[in-house]
Amino acid sequence: MNVIQQLRHDNGLLNTRRQFLKSCIAGLGTAWLSSMKMDVLAGELASIGHAGNQSALDAHLAHFAPKAKRVIFLHMAGAPSQLELFDYKPDLAKLNGADCPKEFLEGQNFAFIQGVPKMLGTQYPFHQAGDNKQWISDRLPHTEKIIDDLCIIRSMYTDQFNHAPAQLLMHTGHTILGHPAIGSWATYGLGNDNQNLPGFIVLASGGNQPDAGKAVWGSGFLPSVYQGVQCRSEGDPVLYLGSPEGIPRDVRRKAIDAITRINEETHEEMQDPETIARVQQYETAFRMQIHASDAFDIRKEPDYIHALYGSHPGGSSFANNCLLARRLAERGTRFIQLFDWGWDSHGAAEGEALNGGFIQKCKSVDQATYGLITDLKQRGMLEDTLVIWGGEFGRTPMRENRGGTEMKFIGRDHNPGAFTIWMAGAGVKSGSFGETDPIGYRAIKDRVSVYDLQATILHSMGLNHKKLSYQFQGLNQTLTPVTKPSRVITELFA
Repeated sequence: MNVIQQLRHDNGLLNTRRQFLKSCIAGLGTAWLSSMKMDVLAGELASIGHAGNQSALDAHLAHFAPKAKRVIFLHMAGAPSQLELFDYKPDLAKLNGADCPKEFLEGQNFAFIQGVPKMLGTQYPFHQAGDNKQWISDRLPHTEKIIDDLCIIRSMYTDQFNHAPAQLLMHTGHTILGHPAIGSWATYGLGNDNQNLPGFIVLASGGNQPDAGKAVWGSGFLPSVYQGVQCRSEGDPVLYLGSPEGIPRDVRRKAIDAITRINEETHEEMQDPETIARVQQYETAFRMQIHASDAFDIRKEPDYIHALYGSHPGGSSFANNCLLARRLAERGTRFIQLFDWGWDSHGAAEGEALNGGFIQKCKSVDQATYGLITDLKQRGMLEDTLVIWGGEFGRTPMRENRGGTEMKFIGRDHNPGAFTIWMAGAGVKSGSFGETDPIGYRAIKDRVSVYDLQATILHSMGLNHKKLSYQFQGLNQTLTPVTKPSRVITELFA
């Protein structure tokens, strides 16, 4: 029998934790408060602040002055080939068609490669562009126009070679389910600038969800009010957001008020933070019935904006989602996550081949990405918006084979040892950072881990990745695990 059970047994009165703390406030309550970590207390206050609409509280939660007020993360699910886009390797072209050297295969784990694959040179021509003479392929002619706004990080690496765990690692810092996404950490730490919309919004394109599913935008052990809200660019922004037919808005308001009173009484008795989260979710959904419809209506944009992005109202394209990202950023959404599925270029079929579907994927995102950066810049928003583009790992310099047989079409297997992302805005310096070996197989200079990237994103938002924590299972949990080294890549910022 623990101490609370003993007191209940002795008194027959202490039926709730609230009553227990009231009775013991001078003793155990004081000891408990004095031992609380400030970051955990701040997290609890943040939950209360959101539930009570005390947005002023959130402004004091940053650890230092931020460079970015908001983040737009463009994730190319399936992992685009860096060797066909940003990482120019003329030495690899000289090896094209040769047997892969044994030292590149021994002790390595691959998703599909077996036997001795052939080396595969870059499939598309590269050239230098911009003031910094950055290398870029001809697959991204629109991105080339904004290359002087980009910091291209060519030395990314991860320790995962399958999609689902690699995507979980990229977005939650862990390869298993149950951990909060980086967008959840950001809204937990900083709150929401717009009480009429969620602080963390997710948009998907490409006809499918990421391989890791909705866990990549879940709140994990954080209160569920911080989870990402998946919205749509076609039809109602959120399914079942509207009131049932015949239920006017004033009736819905009265119903929510009644539910809120019940939940508040429940919270008084049980002290479950999820009850407060539920109150906030009802309130947010009620306000979204008006404000979300306006925010997601891209028909209100002028023709020249649609021409800039290549967007067309009425679909769930990446271009439409990029335009929506700008509209949400304008309205104070803290973290906007876009997933574009279909970048897994193995070569097993034409749709996933470097000489097939890859070409169409590049076309589908190139102009929209250019449009987003250009639009943010001309509105004066790029200076305090961090934009990130990239996948969960890279592709091998060898041609994929399965069972020792080459694929029907041209493709590459998964490569955790080297991949490319780029960042723009929020004080990020233009140019390049890091290098890979002569064939693009391994990052060798200024290597950047997934944890380093996460620490850097939080840093740009004014958050210390080591101090932003939440107590769970007896530990102060963080986005970047305490057992893994991580650092802020300060060299990326002016």
